[in-house]
Order: sequence, then structure tokens, then C-alpha cells
Amino acid sequence: MICGRYRRAPRYHWNTRRGAADRDVGAVPYVRGPSLEHTFIVLFSIASAVAIAVSRTRVPYTIALVVVGLVVGSLNIVEPPRLTKELLFSLFLPGLIFEAAYNIHIVELRRAWRTVAALAGPGVIVAIVLTGLATSWALQNLAGLPGFSWRSGLVFAALVSATDPIAVVSLFRKLGAPPRLTTLVEAESLFNDGTSIVALTLILAFVSGESSSIVGLAGRFVLVVCGGAAIGGAISYGIVRLTRRVNDPMIEITLTTIAAYGSFVLAEDLHFSGVIATVVAGIVLGRAVREMTFSPETRVTADAFWQYVAFALNSIVFLLIGFEVRPTALVGSIFPIAIGFVAVVVARLLVVSGVMRALRPTTERLPRRWALLITWGGLRGALAMVLALSLPWDLPYRALLIEMTFGVVIASLLLQGLTIPVFARALLTSPGASDAKPGDGLHTAG
Repeated sequence: MICGRYRRAPRYHWNTRRGAADRDVGAVPYVRGPSLEHTFIVLFSIASAVAIAVSRTRVPYTIALVVVGLVVGSLNIVEPPRLTKELLFSLFLPGLIFEAAYNIHIVELRRAWRTVAALAGPGVIVAIVLTGLATSWALQNLAGLPGFSWRSGLVFAALVSATDPIAVVSLFRKLGAPPRLTTLVEAESLFNDGTSIVALTLILAFVSGESSSIVGLAGRFVLVVCGGAAIGGAISYGIVRLTRRVNDPMIEITLTTIAAYGSFVLAEDLHFSGVIATVVAGIVLGRAVREMTFSPETRVTADAFWQYVAFALNSIVFLLIGFEVRPTALVGSIFPIAIGFVAVVVARLLVVSGVMRALRPTTERLPRRWALLITWGGLRGALAMVLALSLPWDLPYRALLIEMTFGVVIASLLLQGLTIPVFARALLTSPGASDAKPGDGLHTAG
């Protein structure tokens, strides 16, 4: 269970034979392959080769991994583990979220907290509504799908509402972009992961008839988010107290690992938001432990450890995204995928522009051109794919929803991911890029 209560779709297993319905959604069919240990060695070898190959190019590393995964997956050279919800939630998501929260720029987060809260909270809900209504209308009137109701549109919109700007944040840092912009994009993604998961849970409950009260759904939303934050805060408080009693880098790093995965697991077990719990734990430990408690030796060691964890997890998960999709199987749904992609981008642009306009009279006034960067930098990733695969089997248009989600993720990663370097260089270095505050323009890297 993710957050809240709804019926879980049957899980994929390595030893489960997959039928024609699964082949129709663009997933690679099951073939018995080598052991898991051998597979991960091959995956890390591929990731290392890709990293070396793109190190001197402008192509984002994670985007290159997706492309390589698509190619290698279509050739059936290696049989990777399935990118399931259980795998993502138990191994990848807690570590990636904690590392980003642990290293987030606290000063800049304080400067941009209203913007982050608006985009990751009500902004996500508004984007889901806009995307869902636009998608359902377009599919009914342009794609000849009169049965694709606004309820199905909301499910699709919730699936693709979470952003995954890893490649974008890495690019911004490489370009020497303002810390304020980098922190805003990264922090919004951290919190909207949790918001989108909770929103999808509640929308599925509404669609299935388990809950029909808007007030009740809103109350559950607040409870799940606040409960996750409370658990993350409680666990991080205990870890802070423990680290003050020890002075051993290995023990202290182990305690941060316990905080990262323990907060996520405990929150999920109690039906709260594991993502929010891990985000809060990461932010608290990054401030109270990393900057105030750790010795210089421990700080350097912990930073290197979490930097490698993020690199390793990102390498595998982006390769698995490529392996999970068979592009030829998505060709039949290219028109609905295009409709969904356009709806997602337009809805995000409207939300980002609206938030920036609302906050313009405040101290968080941002350059107008940042709206385009924040919009186009809102890539979609693995979270949307695994949530789509976990949809209930009896959900109307389930196969189409999975196809559209997979297609939007691939289009986002390739189209937005490969063009964002051009947009970033043009918008951050052009005259007028710093119309908010001095110092908000492009800095010289290094």
C-alpha cells in the first residue's frame, strides 16, 4: 500500500508468465535470464560505460541511460529485474529522496518556501484537474473515445503529476545556475512526489466508489501528509540525539541510512506518506546533523557515501526505465500519448505562471523566464511508470492509461531532457534573465 487504502493491483513476479494484455502496454515480456547478481553487474557495467561516453558531451547522463536502455532492451541482450512498485519503493525511492533532501540548500529553501509549497501542494492539485479535464475532452472529441470520462482523465493526470528533474538539476549545477533556481526545482520535486502519490490514492478511492465526499478526501490528504511529516520528524529527532553521543563515521552514516529507509517504511506501514517522511528526515538531518553535529571527517565521508548511493541508484533506475518500455508497442497509442503530453506541459506552464504571478509582490519574486525553465524542466520519471503498473485490473481504460503514462514519460525524458540544455543556456544568459534580484542570473561554474 502506498498511502491510504485502495485495492492493490496484482504484482509482477519474476516467475509469473505475463499475458497478451501486458504485452499491449509496451512492457518487455518475461524471459528467464541469468541470476540477479550477474544482471546487476552487467547493469553497472553499462552505466559506467555510458557515464564515460557522455562525460565530455552536453547530453545529460540520465537521459543517455534511458536511450541505451531502450536500445539494449529492444535487442534482448540482458534480462533486467522488473521495475515494480515494490522494487522502486523498497530500494530506489527512499535513498534518492533522502540524498536530495539531505543535501538541499537550506538558506535558499527558506527563501523560496512559499513557491515550493504552492507548486508542490495546491499547484499539483490544480495541475491534475487541468490535465485530467483537458485530456478527457481531447480523447472524447478528437480521438474517438467517448467512454474516456473525466474520472479516467484525473487518474492519468495523477499518474504523471510527479516530476523527476534529476537530469535538470545536474545540468543547472554544471552551468552554474543560481542556487535559488536549482533549490526551487529540486525541493518542489521532493515534495510533489509525496503529494502526487497521495492524490492518486484518493482519486482511485473516489473513482472506485470507496469515498465520495470531497471533504473526507481532503481530510485524508492532510492526515496522510502531516502523518508522514510527523514520522520523519520523530525519527530524525531520535537520530540527532544518537549522533551526539557517538563519534564514529561508520556508525553515524549507518544512522542516516536507517533514517532514510526507516522513516519511509514506518510511514508506509502506518498508511502515511513515506515520501514526505523521508523528505523531512533528510532536511532535518542535513541541517541538524550534517552541518552542526558531524565532525569534518564524518561530513566528508557521509557526503561521499550519499553521493555514490544517488549515482548508483539513479544509474540503475534510469536504465530500467529504458528496459521497461518497448517503443514499437506504443506506436498504436501515439495520438493519445501526444494529447497527454501536451496537456501535461500546458497545465504545468499555467500553474507555474500563476504561482509566480501570485508571489510577484512578495520577497520571492522570480524572473519571468524562470517559468519556462521550471515548466520545461519538469520531467516525468520512474515513479509514474510503476504507479501505472499498479493500477487495479478492473479500472476502466487501464491498458490505455498505462500506455499513455509510459509514452509521456519517454517523451518527457527524451524531448524535454535533450532540449533543456539549449533552453537553459539561452534563458539564463540572455539579457533580462535576472529581472528579479541581482545575482539570480547565470554564475560562472567552478
